[in-house]
Amino acid sequence: MFLRLLFVLLIALNIVAGAWLLLGQPYARGGNASDPGVPELRLLSELPEPAATTASAASAAPSATAPAPLTAAVDATAAAAPRVVSYSCLALGPFPSPQDLRHARQVLATVASRMRSRQELASQTSGWWVYLPAAGSRAQALKQARQLSLRHIDDYFVVGSGVQSNTISLGLFKDPANARKRRDEVVAAGFPARMIERSESVPEYWLDLVVPDGTHSDWRRRVLVAGVGSHSASCF
Repeated sequence: MFLRLLFVLLIALNIVAGAWLLLGQPYARGGNASDPGVPELRLLSELPEPAATTASAASAAPSATAPAPLTAAVDATAAAAPRVVSYSCLALGPFPSPQDLRHARQVLATVASRMRSRQELASQTSGWWVYLPAAGSRAQALKQARQLSLRHIDDYFVVGSGVQSNTISLGLFKDPANARKRRDEVVAAGFPARMIERSESVPEYWLDLVVPDGTHSDWRRRVLVAGVGSHSASCF
């Protein structure tokens, strides 16, 4: 009888203990083991490892890409730096006519930074003159001309006025060799013939340019006029 009573008592105690474990503790029904608002305590071993790995990668990323802003700044500075261009000054000419000069200005407009046209007077040989010096009077000049005819020297002219009055002209020659030959013939006939170079003032047309260095010879491909050359000139 006692054993049966003890067995029933143990069963009752087990039922009470199970009910208390099941219904008496709040966290046993799916709630939190701590009060609301109180953080839970966790062991270091319970912390997830991937979080630490992600944080390390994120901290390393800025250092790996840190040089990029500096490189971009250097490239921007290099692009913004102006390129220094040096210039030279040239004089082209002489051009045969004002029309040739105007055409040169048109074809060189895209090459030169600045241009200016100018006209100068130059002394140009017009030929070689063979003559007898002026006589003291008109009568003496005519007498000397008749003596030339007697020596079979033709093609002469007695100058009647001007600074060369009473001079006997024996010819104007383009080739100095022909002029010397004429003079020597008259001298051999006994007359004091002389030979001088005659010149006249003629206009010359020039074009001054300011061009970037390295393009000095570029004008030759554009200006196709015979006799036009170039030389260094003072800048303007």
